[in-house]
Amino acid sequence: MLRKSRFFILFALTLVCVMGIYYIWNLVERSPVASCNTPYGFIQTKEAKYYTFAEEILVQPWRGQHHVYALFQIPDGYQYEYLFRLKIPGESTQCGGLMPLDKNILASIPRKQGYYPVRGYLNTRIALNLIIQGKLNQLKQPQNWQLGYVKNN
Repeated sequence: MLRKSRFFILFALTLVCVMGIYYIWNLVERSPVASCNTPYGFIQTKEAKYYTFAEEILVQPWRGQHHVYALFQIPDGYQYEYLFRLKIPGESTQCGGLMPLDKNILASIPRKQGYYPVRGYLNTRIALNLIIQGKLNQLKQPQNWQLGYVKNN
C-alpha cells in the first residue's frame, strides 16, 4: 500500500513538472503577429514618407482571432508599409500585419474618393494584455494606430 502511494505521488509530481516546463516554454516561445524589428516591415526611402491614422477601430478580442483591427485609407498611387505601429503611451510599440480590402467593401466608414482601404490586425493576446492593464480607451484612440506610406515609383 505504501509503495503504491509513493508511485502515485511520484507520478503526480512528474506530471506537474512536465506540464509546468511546457507552460513556461510555451510562454517564452510565443511571438507577436509581427516584430517591429523586422527589416522588411517598413519601407526605407529617401523620398517623402507619409503617415495616416486609423479611420475605424474594432476591439472585440473575446470573439477570437481577427477581431482587433483598424481600418486605414491610403491614397491611390501610394504603397503602404507591410506593418502598422500601435503606440500607446507608457507601453512599448506593437506592430501588426495588414491586409488590403476590396475597394467596394468598407465597414461603416465612408470611402474617400481616390483612396483604397487597408485593414491592420493586432494580435488578440496583445490586445487582451492592454485591456487587462486598463488601456482599452487608449487602444480605441485612432492617433495611436499609425501606418506609413510612400508614393509609387
